[in-house]
Amino acid sequence: MQLILLGPPGGGKGTQAKRLQEDAGLVQLSTGDMLRAAVASGSSIGQQAKAVIEAGKLVSDDVVISIIADRIEMPDAKKGFVLDGFPRTIAQAEALDAMLKARARRIDAVIEVRVPDTYLVERITGRFTCAKCGTGYHNKFSRPKVDGVCDKCGSREFVRRPDDNETAVRTRLEAYHRQTAPLLPYYERKGILHVVDGTLPIAEVARRIEAVVAAAAVRN
Repeated sequence: MQLILLGPPGGGKGTQAKRLQEDAGLVQLSTGDMLRAAVASGSSIGQQAKAVIEAGKLVSDDVVISIIADRIEMPDAKKGFVLDGFPRTIAQAEALDAMLKARARRIDAVIEVRVPDTYLVERITGRFTCAKCGTGYHNKFSRPKVDGVCDKCGSREFVRRPDDNETAVRTRLEAYHRQTAPLLPYYERKGILHVVDGTLPIAEVARRIEAVVAAAAVRN
């Protein structure tokens, strides 16, 4: 089973990818993690990536596709994988399809975890964490039981990520929409695009994603 998860920053896509890895045995593949692992391994393709990164340039699509190709042949990816954060462009999607076809594989389902921008702005800008133990909270959805006191460790110091402000969040969302917009019709034409409401509770989002995966498994 080969899946792609699409979703805006803060939309819960990463959480759902981890659940699929834990519950369905599908390896979560993040391009950032794969690049770092390839560089650390010292492989031929890893050395190419390292040279590009050290030169301060972006790693080409060809190199990323080669890294993905190597990664999905590893034993832990036998059951399949979930691509998280890739592809971002039509060119990348076409290159991915070509690489998989050469290996008699294909993307079985593309799942978009869709969340309205207004909801995401409220969700992200309201986040804060305990400076001591890292427990996460939210201004509206998950406040400490006692205001100003961490439930877990009792600390009174809290921090917010500097980029969790409305301007920065909207900029990230605009970039996401620019990148993702062309991908949706591309996969819709293939009949493998599925949209899941990301504003639902985490367990319900997971249930709906599992239903999509189960249906795709039956088709195959």
